[in-house]
Amino acid sequence: MCNRARAVTGGTLPHVAQHSFFKHDATSCNCVILLGPTACGKTGIGVALALRFNGEIISADSRQVYKGLDIGSGKDLSEYIVDGVAVPHHLIDIVDVSTEYNVYSYQQDFYRVFPEIVARRKLPVVVGGTGMYLDAIIRKYDLLTVPRNEALRAELEKKSLKELNALLLSLRPDLHTREDLRHKERCIKAIEIAECMRSPQADEIRSNMAPCPDIRPLVIGTTLEREELRERISKRLSERLDCGMIDEVACLHEEGASWQRLETLGLEYKFVAEYLQGKIATKTELYEKLNVAIRQFAKRQETWFRGMERKMEKLDIPIHWLPRIVDKEARVRAAAELIAEHVAHGRIGHFCAMT
Repeated sequence: MCNRARAVTGGTLPHVAQHSFFKHDATSCNCVILLGPTACGKTGIGVALALRFNGEIISADSRQVYKGLDIGSGKDLSEYIVDGVAVPHHLIDIVDVSTEYNVYSYQQDFYRVFPEIVARRKLPVVVGGTGMYLDAIIRKYDLLTVPRNEALRAELEKKSLKELNALLLSLRPDLHTREDLRHKERCIKAIEIAECMRSPQADEIRSNMAPCPDIRPLVIGTTLEREELRERISKRLSERLDCGMIDEVACLHEEGASWQRLETLGLEYKFVAEYLQGKIATKTELYEKLNVAIRQFAKRQETWFRGMERKMEKLDIPIHWLPRIVDKEARVRAAAELIAEHVAHGRIGHFCAMT
């Protein structure tokens, strides 16, 4: 596997006096969330901040949770080692490809990891671009995993998709994803969950779930100008193809992952799986189609973050956007200054800042 250039290379960061900021003020932040679209350099910035502020990384990436999805997901664990110092990271390589991992799974794993980091007097630094995972943490989605209700499903199967949509929206007018409205099976599942949440059974299910910890984030966003982001996506894709991404997907299939399963993992895994099946004729066509798809994905991410920002305003949680500049060290300094400002004004607590 090819190694990307090391993401953190020193640089002068603002000084923060060494002390413990273990405040119990309910208005202070107790973690940092760094979000942004694919290929904008989030991981390097997040690692630098975690190293600077005695933190631990919590990944918010829907594909890096899977073991074996390395090149295609951009999982480079060497980025978490800077000048021989390892920055602890969580929610990477935690499940097999055969496992169906979703926003509920992530939220539960996050709820278990977060208080453990805080108990160690470390600053949780959440880094990622999976918008729904981030939104589920910031806005505390009320999610449940529910048993199949065969009687209800049999009744719902008789209805048209239009009728199911109307029923689901009556139950969940604040539906998180409109994707549930496009497919009958997903719509039925969403109705099943909504009905369960209204029943006494919901309390019993919640009693066995990880409780929601006290999460008060300082949210920082980073992105680049559109053309620069597009160029970085293209360059990174070429590097991944040269580094063995096609072989990685072929190996996953040989080890038991079906083509259908690989396609559900999206983007790199979907398109490479189609290429290996002969659905895409040449590597040139693979590159061209995948390049366009990733660029479109980045655009959708930015659209999602703008929507998140509007919803978060109602909770008085702003996104502090870093300058749209390529210079990573400059963005690290800007983010560190923002964190230091919150520390100085008592708006961040529950961690030890380091010199």
